[in-house]
Amino acid sequence: MQQLYSWLRRHPTTVDTAWALLVLGVSLLSGPGNAGFGYSGGTYAVFVLTLAGLMALRRRVPDAALVGGVLVGVFQLVADWTPNVADVVLLVLAYTAAAFGSRWASRTAMAAGLAAGPLAVWRFGTSDPNVPQPGQTVLVSVLLSAPFVLSWALGRLTRIRRAYYAELEDRAARLERERDARAKVAVAAERARIARELHDVVAHNVSVMVVQADGAAYVLDGSPEQAREALATIAATGRQALDEMRRLLGVLRTAEPGAGEYVPQPGVEQLPDLLEQVRGAGLAVDFTLEGSPRPLPRGVELTAYRIVQEALTNVRKHGGPDVRADVHIRFGDGTVDVLVEDDGRGAAAELYERGGADGQGHGLIGMRERVGMVGGRLDAGPRPGGGFRIRAVLPLKTVTAV
Repeated sequence: MQQLYSWLRRHPTTVDTAWALLVLGVSLLSGPGNAGFGYSGGTYAVFVLTLAGLMALRRRVPDAALVGGVLVGVFQLVADWTPNVADVVLLVLAYTAAAFGSRWASRTAMAAGLAAGPLAVWRFGTSDPNVPQPGQTVLVSVLLSAPFVLSWALGRLTRIRRAYYAELEDRAARLERERDARAKVAVAAERARIARELHDVVAHNVSVMVVQADGAAYVLDGSPEQAREALATIAATGRQALDEMRRLLGVLRTAEPGAGEYVPQPGVEQLPDLLEQVRGAGLAVDFTLEGSPRPLPRGVELTAYRIVQEALTNVRKHGGPDVRADVHIRFGDGTVDVLVEDDGRGAAAELYERGGADGQGHGLIGMRERVGMVGGRLDAGPRPGGGFRIRAVLPLKTVTAV
């Protein structure tokens, strides 16, 4: 039944033709010979065929069908052809003009419907002698016009309902497009986040491996034991980097939204392990914790960890020999301050701002993006006495990026 209904909706002319054939058959069966309409059988057949044709084409050309119906009605009045069963088509044409026609056609149908009753009374008179004049004239006029007005009103309701459904469909399509756009934005943001994570992981761990490899090559002949320790550190760092990269790339492979959200992310609690790894690579680092540590939002924890990791990686790259770094974490009432300073030669502010730590724009730029996503602020630049300083203020209540 649903398929049949859908097919009928897609072929309105076929449906209208079927109804027109039904009206034609009924009208011919109750021809002028049975009703005394005042005109011959041939003329009546032409009259009925004309109305049936207008009904079959009513939704294909609603305005033209209305004009044809008005002309047929006027000719019927002029020729003194009394109303008959085929005149029901005129009601259908009034409905069609209101539902599918243009504005002028709808208004014309309303005016013609209102005039149909008085014109019929004027032309054919009244048939009930018990109703006094002029009450009889008014009553019959209203009764004859009422079907046309009701048909027009039904057509207007149909037009309003179709417009409402069209608006709902348009709104649904618009919401679907917006949903797709939001999904694309979310995918792009997720890929940018993964790119930042990969940069931090690779830059940090590879720099540790390079330092350890250089040290192992330097002491290989004179101190094999230290060389073995350096190689062990390289292997452990490489395995850690591979684990983190597998975790990040697994987010890209899975089709389940948010599948990577349940994988543990590094946070402030993992900072001592990070600092030990950095010290093992030959960088002297002092760590200070101020205030009462407490649970942080996961986004803030990850941001604090990555800022310290990236800052220490930059110190090893740009600090020069015998450089020292200080990491200071302070828990305030509504913020967490992360401060990383070094006393090395540092890098020019222009290098950080234009090229980033790796010369590709991912160093300081990535830090600013991370801090901005949680609603914090970042200050970075050379220290007056030498070295470099990075300070991030992270609010404990994260801000959702729009």
